Amino acid sequence: MENYKKNHHGVIQQIEYTKTVYDQKYVDVRYNNYGELTNYMSHLRLGYIIGSIGEIPNSILDVGYGNGSFLETSSSIIPNCFGYDVSGVKLSDKIKIVDNLFSQHYKVITFFDSLEHCEDICFLEKLNCDYLCISVPWCHNFSDEWFRSWKHRRPNEHLHHFDHQSLKNFVESQGFVIINSTNIEDTIRKTNHPYQNILTSIFKKIK
Repeated sequence: MENYKKNHHGVIQQIEYTKTVYDQKYVDVRYNNYGELTNYMSHLRLGYIIGSIGEIPNSILDVGYGNGSFLETSSSIIPNCFGYDVSGVKLSDKIKIVDNLFSQHYKVITFFDSLEHCEDICFLEKLNCDYLCISVPWCHNFSDEWFRSWKHRRPNEHLHHFDHQSLKNFVESQGFVIINSTNIEDTIRKTNHPYQNILTSIFKKIK
């Protein structure tokens, strides 16, 4: 489709774009209108991470934390919770905000609905962590017509689109190996379509 290309990993990229402003207004529209569902999602994500890695991590960094719901939930059982977000939205004192993704080690780093927003995604190899958890809209790309009308395409906001294989290909090229993949978030983020809506995968850093 015009203004999109598929790279050698199978990731679909928007070629030319206008930068989206991520601020408090954006957070209010995208996160704060969902009420209790945001809390349910946070618990679901935390449980999925703990179940996949087999332990409660002692530290976690959430990249693109939005309104901070996941970190607030995590802070009830994880002693060291960190957040990184270009919006600058303030969180509670229990959450440490960082401005450098690469300055220290974390047991788990998460990208929930955030990696697809990044202009350049080839920085994962620089992350200092044991595990990486990523959730993205599942782009099946059945046809140009399907892709054009797909609700998650969001030009200028979602700059990269993944299916299971392209996410695996890309993240493994960055020095990780996949250990689990699911569409568990579909239990909350339901659609009327017969195919998966949200792809969530956990990867382990190759030492």
